[in-house]
Amino acid sequence: MKHGQPASPSTPRFVDGYLAYLLAQASHRISAEFHRQVSAAGLSVTEWRVLASLEGSDGETIGSLAALALTKQPTLSKVVQRMEAQGLVARAGVRADRRQTRVRITAKGHGLVADFCRRALEHQAAVLEPFGQARAAELMDMLRVLVTQAAGDDPTEA
Repeated sequence: MKHGQPASPSTPRFVDGYLAYLLAQASHRISAEFHRQVSAAGLSVTEWRVLASLEGSDGETIGSLAALALTKQPTLSKVVQRMEAQGLVARAGVRADRRQTRVRITAKGHGLVADFCRRALEHQAAVLEPFGQARAAELMDMLRVLVTQAAGDDPTEA
């Protein structure tokens, strides 16, 4: 039996038709190659996700950034503290709620992540190329709908 193939056509594996599994496998396989590039540049995957999430944003609270970066909040707080010490992000209190902290990307962080964002989009284009433009756009739209529908779920609780 070949790896990645069902045991036999008459008895397909459950996971071969299970959406959550297929999405997780696709994410893992698509991300792995790009994450190697990120690691080679000295960034952790979490640091990449933080910078990518802040790129083009006016800033995010620690809670929203944890959800965007797919990281538990206590872990993210430590990562943000390290990144602030490196000058990649800056933290400031939120006027309306002093208990909250807003994180924004700095010029140094932007300078570091801009090239990675370009490379990430090139990687994405290569992954989607076999589908053609219309089907790739449709796939992206469907994924956005799935993400929006599951917005109440905490992605760090997986």
